Amino acid sequence: MRLESDRLGVAAFRLGYATIFVAMLLPIFIVIATSFSASGNLQFPPEGFSLRWYGAFFADIQWLRAFDNSFIVGIGTTVLATFMGITAAFGLEARKGRLGGLLTPVVILPLLIPPVILGVTLLVYFSALGLQSSYIGIILAHSLWATPLVFFVMQSVFQRFDWQLRDAGMDLGANPIRAFVHVVLPNVKNGIVVSALLAFIISLQEFVMALFLSNFQTQTIPVLAWNSLRQSLTPTVSVVSTFLILISVVGLAVAALAMNIDFVAKRLG
Repeated sequence: MRLESDRLGVAAFRLGYATIFVAMLLPIFIVIATSFSASGNLQFPPEGFSLRWYGAFFADIQWLRAFDNSFIVGIGTTVLATFMGITAAFGLEARKGRLGGLLTPVVILPLLIPPVILGVTLLVYFSALGLQSSYIGIILAHSLWATPLVFFVMQSVFQRFDWQLRDAGMDLGANPIRAFVHVVLPNVKNGIVVSALLAFIISLQEFVMALFLSNFQTQTIPVLAWNSLRQSLTPTVSVVSTFLILISVVGLAVAALAMNIDFVAKRLG
């Protein structure tokens, strides 16, 4: 009797979990489906099947410029956030001290501040520095969110690293930089790949701060999508959303593969 009750409980849990999972993924499938609509209205289910809106996207200079802007900002954010997150995590793990306990709350602070407040504050600050509506300003803003995530990922990676290997390299005559490049870096490269992809995805999808800090020439995809939705509802927005979903899924797949690359290598070996 108890065994049957346990089985019913497990089945109910799996059913509830599957229901929630489907409910979370359903909007994504709706967006992708509406991108292939043959009509000029954004509606579900779509009226007919057509690739006309994909052609319209690639023929629209404004959308292509926004795509280029998002990639420029994303790459800049990835480089800056990855460098800052790695160096912060490395410094905290390599030399633990009293200041190390204060670093984590400081790093997480930008994640606790509402993006609207950050956007307004950075708008005033960057205007005084002449960085308003520039790529540099948007990259710095996105790095405020991406750097903490990189830091926490790399902190977890460094905690699993055997620091005696670095000490052995330095005992053999390597300076700290060579020891990091030749000893530490090869052992944490998968974590760096995951951190960089995470920073890029965060930057690619960030909207609020980019809305405050961009103009017509530097607006990113989410900002242009928001402006387009305020004017008209066309499947072009679904096309752009589909591309963003595809990029995110590919990035997550690469990150998952990087985290389990050793397991895959053993299976294939």
